[in-house]
Amino acid sequence: MSKTILLVEDNPSDEKLTVLAFRTCGVANEMVVARDGVEALEYLHGEGQAAGRHARPLPALVLLDLKLPRIDGLEVLRRIRANDRTKLLPVVILTSSKEEEDVIRGYNLGANAYVRKPVEFTEFAEAAKALGFFWLLLNEAAPPGMGG
Repeated sequence: MSKTILLVEDNPSDEKLTVLAFRTCGVANEMVVARDGVEALEYLHGEGQAAGRHARPLPALVLLDLKLPRIDGLEVLRRIRANDRTKLLPVVILTSSKEEEDVIRGYNLGANAYVRKPVEFTEFAEAAKALGFFWLLLNEAAPPGMGG
C-alpha cells in the first residue's frame, strides 16, 4: 500500500490549511485532493478522470469531509466499505460538523475515526501530526488483496 493520503475536501481554504498543517508537522507524504464525492470515488475505483488508476496502489489513508457536493461524505464512506478493493482502507472523517448524528452515522458506516477540524491553526497542526503519526507510521495496514 502506498503512503499517499487522499484528502476529500471541497473548501479551498480548508484544503490549504490541511496540507499546510501536515507539512508543518513533518508529514511529507504525497497528498492527492478530491474536491467532491464523485472525484474521490473515481480516484479510488479507477473510473472517470482517474481511469487506469486501478493498477496503482490505494492511498494509505483517506481524510474525508462530510459536507461535499455531488455525493456527500457519508455516502462516499458507504461506497468505500461496500467495495471489496477499498473496504479495509483507513478512513478518517475530518470535518467541522459537530452534529452527534454525523458522528454516529460515520461510525455506523465504518469510519476508523472522527476528527473535528480545530479552529486554531496550531491545534490543527497538532491534530495533523497525531493523525499522520498514528495512521502512517504506527498503524499496521491490511495487506493488499486482503479486502476480497
